[in-house]
Amino acid sequence: MIIADIDEFEERGAIAEHDGGLSRLEAENLAARVQGFASADAYWQWLADYAATRKVP
Repeated sequence: MIIADIDEFEERGAIAEHDGGLSRLEAENLAARVQGFASADAYWQWLADYAATRKVP
């Protein structure tokens, strides 16, 4: 089971974008993959599903 960690996602994405020179989309995709998600879209969908149901998808 994958559990999203928003703090880790935001921090890793910001570092990848700022220090790594990646675009925001590339940085968010990297941050999502590190947590086991296929992409940033999959990560954000997981969070949306969790917020809507208050259950781990």
